[in-house]
Amino acid sequence: MNPTRFRLVRAAGLALGLLALMAGCRHDKKRVIGVIAQGRAHMFWQSIHAGAVAASRETGAEIFWNAPTSETDYAGQLQIMDAMINRRVDAIAVSPIDKKAMVGVVERATRAGIPVIIFDTGVDTDVYVARVATDNYAAGRMAAERMGAILDGKGKVLMVACQPGSASTIAREQGFEDVLKEKFPGLRIADKRFGMSDFAKSLAVAENMLTAHPDADGMFASNETGSVGAAQALKGRKNKVKMVGFDSSPTLIEDVKTGLIDALVVQHPFKIGYESVRAAVDKLDGKPVEKDRQLAARLVTRENLGDPEIQAQLNPDLKKYLQ
Repeated sequence: MNPTRFRLVRAAGLALGLLALMAGCRHDKKRVIGVIAQGRAHMFWQSIHAGAVAASRETGAEIFWNAPTSETDYAGQLQIMDAMINRRVDAIAVSPIDKKAMVGVVERATRAGIPVIIFDTGVDTDVYVARVATDNYAAGRMAAERMGAILDGKGKVLMVACQPGSASTIAREQGFEDVLKEKFPGLRIADKRFGMSDFAKSLAVAENMLTAHPDADGMFASNETGSVGAAQALKGRKNKVKMVGFDSSPTLIEDVKTGLIDALVVQHPFKIGYESVRAAVDKLDGKPVEKDRQLAARLVTRENLGDPEIQAQLNPDLKKYLQ
């Protein structure tokens, strides 16, 4: 072979080998998925975290979990999202605290080539890859159907709402209000106040409403903190207000057992976390991903609390995934 031609062939071979090595390195590199919740403390977010970890173990991906300390701190969540983008994670799954405030950063991640999965709630843009959430509007309607049944379709209802700008709880509250208007004209919402995703504030607004409306017949709370605050406000009071809450925790389940809470509309947060990470991995693998994945809620009462399926949903093994 001509020496010059030999050197060209050898150089081409080395170049191809280097490209193959680089491709192999990229293939072997563990994918990193940022998972950003709205908060850290509540069992709902811990269950989502556990589901995300379960999916990461199954797929071999690595997750970076982070969240602001307060579920109202959208500025803190923006900073976390910016840090994930700057770190060039492979994908991001985020539960936006505010559906408008997070639009810019979701779109920036997309422009940077980072697929974004929205979970639990919504955002006012459609550039994300997928959204995994409870069908919150249907869940709110489920709560109203229960309230109408236990109050025989008449009376005054108080509502501990969550916070302005939270798409998921706005949908629940709207679903609840729509059913009362459509099916139970004898039921009316006498007062509605925001607990701001805080136990103490939810307790305070619930107590204030109960004082202002001593003849109230029912109370609905649209998230975990609101439900805990509302239940606490009902304890020790002589008036027999019937309560329908949302989400679950050991305290809330105990209140269902004692009858303080008539029913809880519960989500499947473990599955939300799991499906969000799976959607991110599928997108990175080039597989088709469903744009809008809505999960059904369940109604939990004292009568069905012992069902094995409900127990499995209410009590995921957090230690298995988070310790």
